[in-house]
Parts: sequence; C-alpha cells; structure tokens
Amino acid sequence: MSDYIYYNKLGGTADLTVIRPFSGLITVFIWEVYMKKIYFNELKQYLGKEITIEGFVDNIRNLQYVQFLVIRDINGKVQVTIEKNEQNCKLNNIVDNLTIESTVKISGVLLENEKVKLNGMELIPNNIVVTSKCLDELPLNYKDSNRALIDTRLNYRFLDLRNEKNILMFKVQTCLINAMREFVIKNNFIEIHTPKIIGTASESGSEVFEVKYFDKKAYLAQSPQFYKQMALTSGFDKVFEIAPAFRAENSNSYRHTTEFTSFDIEISYIDSFEDIMNFEEDLLISGLTAVKEKYGEEIKKLFNVDVIIPTKPFPRIKLEELYKELKDKYNFEVNYEDVGDMNAEAEKLASKYIKEKYNHEFVFITDFSPKKRAFYHMRENNIPQGYDLIWKGCEITTGAQREHRYEILKNQALEKGLDQDIKFYLEFFKYGCPPHGGFAIGIDRLTMLLLETNSLKETMFIFRGPNRIEP
Repeated sequence: MSDYIYYNKLGGTADLTVIRPFSGLITVFIWEVYMKKIYFNELKQYLGKEITIEGFVDNIRNLQYVQFLVIRDINGKVQVTIEKNEQNCKLNNIVDNLTIESTVKISGVLLENEKVKLNGMELIPNNIVVTSKCLDELPLNYKDSNRALIDTRLNYRFLDLRNEKNILMFKVQTCLINAMREFVIKNNFIEIHTPKIIGTASESGSEVFEVKYFDKKAYLAQSPQFYKQMALTSGFDKVFEIAPAFRAENSNSYRHTTEFTSFDIEISYIDSFEDIMNFEEDLLISGLTAVKEKYGEEIKKLFNVDVIIPTKPFPRIKLEELYKELKDKYNFEVNYEDVGDMNAEAEKLASKYIKEKYNHEFVFITDFSPKKRAFYHMRENNIPQGYDLIWKGCEITTGAQREHRYEILKNQALEKGLDQDIKFYLEFFKYGCPPHGGFAIGIDRLTMLLLETNSLKETMFIFRGPNRIEP
C-alpha cells in the first residue's frame, strides 16, 4: 500500500511526514525549504555564525587595503568588511564595480567588533551576489528630503520612500490602523466592503468623479455612508470599513486630496451622538497607545514629536460658545459664508484655546447649523445631533447620530433637493431601522497630524490631487 504523505509549512520550514500504514511506525523528515530572511535589527543573535543577508547598498568605501560596504534593510544597517588580497580577489572585483542603491545578497560570518561604529559588528563575506544593479545616478537625494522640491519627490516617490522617516511613517500607520481594527473587532464589529462605483451622485457636500460604466454614467463613491446604514438596516448591528474614498474637490490645500483612505464606523442602538463621541475617544486612545508603545522613541528621534495619549473625556464645546471665546481671546471673526460651521482658521484657534484652557490636544465641536450638515444627520430643535473632532488644529472627523425615521429623513432630503437622487437610499428605512450613528476618520490626515508632517503629499503612499495623477 502507498505511503500517506502530509506536508505542513510553518515558520520558514516544511515538515514532511511519511506514515507507513499498518507498520506502526511513523518517520518524520524535516527539510528547510526556504531560508527565513534575517532582518538587521535581529543580527545580535547571529554573532559568530555564518549567515546570509540581503538589502540595498547604502554606502561604499573603497580604500587601499580594504573595502567597506554598508548594507541597508527596512530595519537597519550593517557593515560588510572585505580585505583586499588574493583570496578575496573575486569579491574585491565585485565591489569595484558595485554602485550605491544596488541590491545584494551576501553570505559570511558575523563578528563582533567594538571598533565598528555601526552597532559594533561586521560581516566578513565569502560570497557576494549582486541581485540588481543601480544603473544611473539617483535623480534626488532621498536621504535629505529638504534638498528636493516636493514635486520632484513625488515624481520619484519610489526613491523618496526609501528615506528612513518615510519608512517609519508607514510602520506607524500600519500599527495605528491595526490597533484600531483590533479594537473594533474586539467590540464585535463586522467588517464590510462597500462598492466604490455607484449609480447616483447622491451624497451632498462634495463633488463626485463621473466615470463611464458601459453605456451608463456612474460615479466614484465619496464615502460608504449609505451602505454603512444599509448594513445596519440589515441587522448587522455594528460595522466598519477601511477603504478608499474619492472627492472631486479642486482644492490644493495641505490637507485635501482627491483620493484617500477612510476608517468608517457605524453603530446601532445608540441613545445619543454622545455615544458615538465616547466610542471614538476609546478608539483613538487605543490606536495612539499602540503607536506610542511600539514606535514612540523612534518618532521622537526622527520627527521630534511626542506621542501624547489623550485623557477622557475629550473637551466638548458648542459652536456659538466657541465663536465667543475665539472672539474674546484672539479677536476672531467668522466669515459670513462660514457662519454655522468651522473653517481652517477657526480650527487652529480652537485647538490653541483648548490647549491653553484644558491642556488637551482634542476637542469636540457641536451644534452646527443644519445648512452646513448632511441631510441624514438627526436634528433636535433643528440642531444637528453631531460633531466635528479637531486635533492639532485640524478636523479629523465629522460624526453624528443619523436620522432613522423614514418620513423625517425624506423631508430633510427634500429640503436639500435630493429626493430623486437618493430614492434607493430612502428604501432602506421603510422596513425598520434601529437608531444609529457613526463617523469616519481619514487615515492619511490622521498620520499627518500624528507625525506633524507638512501635508498629505508626504503622508500618503501615493498622493492624488487636482494636478497630480502620476505616478
């Protein structure tokens, strides 16, 4: 009878188990089918051992009697030392023709050497393989971003991202999103994935991108708002989504983009928009705590920013009261077109005021004008039951309790002239819908404020704006 073979691949090794039926014997063979990549922040555990490393050539020093390479990976750097002699002739020749930013695979013995400034260790190689050669001079010095215009950096974003600050930025963003995702899953949220091609330009407040959809017109979704609410009418109770959103706004400010990543939340069976604010406090505290624990020291070193974990509750202030305080303290007068809402100047001064009064980085602003809020925000005494959350002088969230009662919602849509455009949406509320609310956070803007970078152009992996659709 044939042998039964079981194959299991775990932790960088493959276990091949051969079971011979009826023999009563089980023989297990373990073969290494691929080598686990060694990252440079793990090197100390390999001192005195022969290892293989891979990475970019960060620097080359070709001296009279010795050659030095500095090899870089995503977590650090290591020195490779090659003496010039007959034994190393082949290696010396490879280094003579090597260029900075090429990628290499090097095998050798890792030795401790206190004279080496780079972490007190060096790799003595016995084999060097150039896996990819950098053929041209770099079009920008990515190590010093101040020496290149932002447009040049964006044109060569694949090089700009090699900067250690940029690499850390996306590690931090990954940590932040992961902690927030874990928090909502722990609180029994369901993750949904809503369509980004929609049939109607339905949501008020921003322009939409029109696309050709076979023989019809379609649009890129500004947000998953309607579909989040549909999920709650389906009985999903609590949902979240992390996905792109699109805004056809011809704005070239530091905090606007035409495509961004949004972290959306919607929660059923709330009593008030206060429940939504309380949840957002906990969500942000969870995310920032994870970032501070894992990357706080590196952020301080590279960005000179202290990650501050906010205390609860975040300060809350009504818009009219805020106007009065800003007038009294900073002689601020709101522009006529912005009455009932916030503008960029008001947001900056609001943060300044809250920092001075409460020593807090966050503030919830409430009681906006219904003319300035979406039709689906619930109103009480004609006051929208929602808020803006301001952090470091910039709005990061608009949240609210939603109107879930069909007739009232229909009338509020009619008030804004949206009844026909949102006919499909109103259907959701004819067959029972729990009281609910939610919010969205722009991940790219959140990262920008956390690390205090100059604009979204630096924070986003690939930036999209009115004048930029490449690379």
